[in-house]
Amino acid sequence: MHKKLFIPGPVEIHPEILAAMSSPMIGHRMKEYAELHGRVTSGLKKLLFTEGKVFLATSSAFGVMEGAVRNLVGTRCANFCNGAFSDKWHDVTLRCGKQADAINFDWGKPVTPESVDKALSTGKYDSMTMIHNETSTGVMSPLAEIADVMKKYPDVMFIVDTVSSMSAVKLPVDELGIDSCIFGVQKAFALPPGLAVFTASEKALQRAAKMDGRGYYFDFMEFAANDAKDNTPSTPCISLIYAMDRQLDRMFEEGLDVRWARHADLAEYVREWVTSRGFELFPELRYCSQTLTCSRNSRSIDLALLKKRLGEDGFAFDDGYGKIKGQTFRIAHMGDMTRSDLNELFGAIINIMPELA
Repeated sequence: MHKKLFIPGPVEIHPEILAAMSSPMIGHRMKEYAELHGRVTSGLKKLLFTEGKVFLATSSAFGVMEGAVRNLVGTRCANFCNGAFSDKWHDVTLRCGKQADAINFDWGKPVTPESVDKALSTGKYDSMTMIHNETSTGVMSPLAEIADVMKKYPDVMFIVDTVSSMSAVKLPVDELGIDSCIFGVQKAFALPPGLAVFTASEKALQRAAKMDGRGYYFDFMEFAANDAKDNTPSTPCISLIYAMDRQLDRMFEEGLDVRWARHADLAEYVREWVTSRGFELFPELRYCSQTLTCSRNSRSIDLALLKKRLGEDGFAFDDGYGKIKGQTFRIAHMGDMTRSDLNELFGAIINIMPELA
């Protein structure tokens, strides 16, 4: 039985996307692939509002997150940590043999411009990492305000994970001054997992060119050399790139402004539903994610049982992540989702727990 996915990724995949993945296979060194690659990267530049390099990597986003560390961190990195995945990025930075400090925030709190300014003003760091939308807690940090602070530190690499926000909100990479913007495709982009996208500013490429120990698989220089030929250093996941080609068309057909407005509407709709039933939002409202809602289990319901029962009814439900599992639950509202999809889930929850009607 297929479980309809309301977890924060992977999300439900539209039939048109699945059909695109069944396109006949081509060789990745054939001109047909170069045409596909060029079309997709041009579409991504339009989506990301960038004139810089946009690269495709066959991996999860964490592969490229590690790659960015290896290519861009020289003296020391400031890892801003406000949840499970930003904590993990700090661990990855250390495992790459880099000097790094974790600037920690309580789970449920955002990374703030003030904290970024305070850390970078020490002059210790030549790079920083942060997650725009921390999926484990449903917190969206104020990226535009942080980007304004980063303009004071032009020699510090601005490395941002937008895994669960890209395409759901406007993220103008060049205007924000992001040196490497990284995301996977299995969340708001609504593709199957296995493909990561990352940008590289000219400043980032200059830093990478001088960096020892970049490795091969995620070497920014290798990506840049192959991108000049509309290709990738290693064999790409061609079926997923066909899917991305179709999804980009669908996004532009919907209209980016309409897409962003739909995500904002769904976020408000879910927040209203959970709070009207006596649950508290885990983050402050102004820092709540536009792609998933993380709520406190204020009514102390049996989330594990609810998850089990919903699974039996054909719905995948998330009962919290990491150290806040069971204390919170998360409902995704991203990708190609609509209000009618959410109403299916809400109806199923009420059938299982009538007291939530």
